[in-house]
This record gives sequence, structure tokens and C-alpha cells, in this order.
Amino acid sequence: MKKILSHLHKLSLSRKLILGFFTAIIIGSILLYMPFSLQDGEHISFLTAVFTITSAICVTGLSVIDISKVLSTQGQLILLLFIQLGGLGVMTFSSLFFLMIGKKMSYKERELIKEERNAENNGEVIDFIKKIVLIVFSIETIGAIFLTLGFMGEFPLERAIYLGIFHSISAFCNAGFALFSNNLESYSGNVVINLTVAYLIILGGIGFSVINSVLVAVRKDVKRFTLTSKVAILVSLVLTFVGMIAFFFLEYSNPTTIGHFSFFDKLLASFFQSVTTRTAGFNTVPMGTLRPATIFMFCILMFIGASPGSTGGGIKTTTIGVIMLYVVGVVQGKENINIFNRRISWDILNRALAILVISIIYVSLVVMAVMTIEKNMNFEQVLFEVVSAFGTAGLSMGITSALSPLSKILIIITMFIGRLGPMTFALALGEKKVKENLRYPKENILVG
Repeated sequence: MKKILSHLHKLSLSRKLILGFFTAIIIGSILLYMPFSLQDGEHISFLTAVFTITSAICVTGLSVIDISKVLSTQGQLILLLFIQLGGLGVMTFSSLFFLMIGKKMSYKERELIKEERNAENNGEVIDFIKKIVLIVFSIETIGAIFLTLGFMGEFPLERAIYLGIFHSISAFCNAGFALFSNNLESYSGNVVINLTVAYLIILGGIGFSVINSVLVAVRKDVKRFTLTSKVAILVSLVLTFVGMIAFFFLEYSNPTTIGHFSFFDKLLASFFQSVTTRTAGFNTVPMGTLRPATIFMFCILMFIGASPGSTGGGIKTTTIGVIMLYVVGVVQGKENINIFNRRISWDILNRALAILVISIIYVSLVVMAVMTIEKNMNFEQVLFEVVSAFGTAGLSMGITSALSPLSKILIIITMFIGRLGPMTFALALGEKKVKENLRYPKENILVG
């Protein structure tokens, strides 16, 4: 036992983080597989339990079962617990527990939480955890109140409260799980539910550090946000409104999506789908009947995902922001990457490009693998499913339950990698940074 603990102690931060999430998935899968988690007469395979819990803890929302009909109330609450666990982060959640019982955190534990939350330093980790918890539960409580009001017109008060709490946590954690067989399609015209879920998704996907930066600026009357906050907010706004306008025009006359909606409901649905597509997985219109151009746009949005340190996945808004700034700079002939009167380090660009390339290669390989296994599914469906899993978006064109066991395993791995980030896995494989002792002569190479 001592040897095992000693070996675990020597693991890199990235490997400890992966092990923490993997352990949580195994525990959650066993709990969800138990009879008390299922409704009378229902049975699921252990692979289905693993798939569902992975989707919950990786805050994805893809599911091979109808959780409203298969899971009991206890099972739904277990699922909700792991959604919250995934939203806060396994290490953050466990550290909160130890802080509550009076255990002090070591330097390595602080570093691990910094790695999980993608924070810039570990100097104020304890305060950061307390702020995260306060922010999360405050936002989720407010969201639950508004959603309860939205559901009260259709359900008894007790049921409306339950639905409000479940969907508030699921929305803020960007999980996308809903307790309705058709997700939120029945509420496409409900302003309260649409706007509440949308803003919960936005706040969960913008990142805890960004929310904290805004709160500090407001409370202390600080005029300058961190550069991360500025870029994350800017890119998120651009993606949200570009996605909204594109969806509105692409699907305007599609009778199977928003073609029969009123003008206001079309705008509402367009805004909602633009927000939820990048990270959350809720939908108020059927995904299986989208036009090809819309499907392609959704794949791009899901691939980009949320902001760093948030509850969402994808390559992150700041990553694509840095790359786009670099591209613009190259076109304009600039020597440096500049934004908001600040210069971005070339190391940051190198990391951003590495994340982009690794992600594209990984998604491409998984798409090819699933296409080889699932011979009856078309390219659009498979690409959409894989990108949705990688971006932890949770949207599906309806093929999730029809996937073969091997394809489900590939999707499980993809959700896992998408939640923790491709760079975390790349660093875990590499383990140590290689220091170059030899520097070769420089020579030009023609590109483009």
C-alpha cells in the first residue's frame, strides 16, 4: 500500500488530475448501475452507466438513455451530484470537503487545483475555492428560483422546484441534461426558461476567474480587467452574436426548426441555440433536421467551446482569440501579437497552436474510427457527435443510443479528453519538459 501511495505521490499534476476524474467516474458508474438508481423494471448495462456518468462529470449531456424515464429520483440526484462535481472540478470539490473538516492544503494540492481550474497562480487558492463555491451556489440558487417560476404554470409547486433546481445546476455547469424526453423543445417560446437557462450557461461558460475579475472590478471600482477576462468576454460576445445571426438566417425558413415560429420566437430560439451550442447541449429545436450549413457552423462553435477555467470544454475562447489575433497580425505585417495595449508572449501562441493542432488531429482520428465502425451513419452525424463530445456540448443528431459499444467507448474517451483538455493529456504523456542543449542553424522554409 505504501508503494502505491508513494508512486501516486510522484505522479505529475496532469496525471493526478486524470486519475482523480477517472476514479470519480468509476465510483459514479457503480452507483448509477445499482437497482436503486433505476425505475422499476428498468435495467442498464455497466457501459451505459459509465457513459452516462462520464457525460455528467465531464458536463457534456450526451446520453444513450432517457434519464427522465430510466433513472429513479435517486438516480437523477446521483447524476446531478456528479454534474455539480464536474462543474466545480473533482480536485476543487474534494479540497472544499477537506477545508470544511479543517485539513490544511499542501503546496502540491494547491498546484493541482491551479492546474484543474486553469488559474494563473496558486497563491490564493483557498480564497479562490471559497469564492468559486459562493459564486456557484449563489448563481444556481437565483437560476433555480426563476426556473421554478417558469415551470410553475405547468407543474405542481414541489415538482416545479425540483425541475428548477435540476435544470439550474445542469445549465450553470453546462451539462445539458434535461428531465424531458425532447430536452427543452416544448419550451421554445417560454421567455423565462429560455433567458434563465441561457444566462446560466453564459455565466458557467465564461470562467470563474472572469466572473471573479468582474466582481472585483465592480466592488473595488477597478477599471482594468485581466487580459484573460477581456479576451474571453470579447470572443464570447462575438461568437454568441455571430452564431445567433447565422442561425436566424440559415434556419429562418426551415419548417422543421424555426420556420413556423413567430419573428420574436425565431430570435429567441436563435439566441438560445447560439449560447447553448458552444458548451451546454440544451436545445429548443430538433437537431436532426438542421440544414447542412447550420450543422457545420455548430461544429465550429462546439469545437471552440467555453472559456478557460469554466465548466465547459473545447479548445477555449482565448485559444482561438490568440490564434486569430496572430493571423490578423501576419496579414497586417505586425511583428508582435497586440491587444488592449498589451503584447502577448510567443509562448502563449505556441501553446494555443499546439492545442489547436492536437485537437484537430484527435477529432479527425476519432471521426474516421467511428465512421469505420458505424457503416450505416453518415459523415454529418458522426462529425457532429464527435465534436459535441470533444467540446462537451452534448448536442446530438439522434445517433447516440444507436452507437455500437466500441463507438460508445471512443465517445467516452473523447468526453474525458474534452473536459480535461487535450493539453493536459499531452503533458501527461510527455511527463517532463525536454531541455535543448543543442541549437541548430536557422534556415527559411517556404509555406503557403
